[in-house]
Amino acid sequence: MLSYLIGQPQLLRDRLLIINQGVGYGVFVGAKLLATACQQSEIALYLHTYVREDRLELYGFATLAELELFEQVLSVSGVGPKMALALVDAGASALITAIQQADLSFFTTVPRVGKKLGQKIIIELKSKLGGLGELNLGPISAKHQDILAALISLGFTESTTQAVLRQIDVETLTLEQAIKQALKLASKIN
Repeated sequence: MLSYLIGQPQLLRDRLLIINQGVGYGVFVGAKLLATACQQSEIALYLHTYVREDRLELYGFATLAELELFEQVLSVSGVGPKMALALVDAGASALITAIQQADLSFFTTVPRVGKKLGQKIIIELKSKLGGLGELNLGPISAKHQDILAALISLGFTESTTQAVLRQIDVETLTLEQAIKQALKLASKIN
């Protein structure tokens, strides 16, 4: 089983071709990584080897935390590797927050993931995310939670609030400054 790969990336239709010592490996990656990987002369990926009776596929991730989250999502019945990849690519921290806070709106924004499958993912993974929470992928500070609560109470959606929080360096600002900055950014999104 392949677990880690370093090589020269090339675009191969819907995946990356990673060339390592004369051998090319086809690796499925998220759309964000696919868009930027070919600009690099060398790339390192953590891999998940997906083996089924009729296929052998590699799925690559920039970080070990993303790989572990992908494997957790893939463990849910009804979720295939491409769907799990799309969910992780939508944002690892946003995915974990959506599961922890039972935010179905996050799941409905990902193609081919509906409300019922989103509910199933939340139910099956909510108890398992204790270990993943230690990877610092979710909201970690009380200040983050306060800003999140403030924006939601003002009528902004969970996904908008999460997008705004990723753009602000919360720890260097006072709570009031962070909320003001978050409100400006959230107003531009809506």
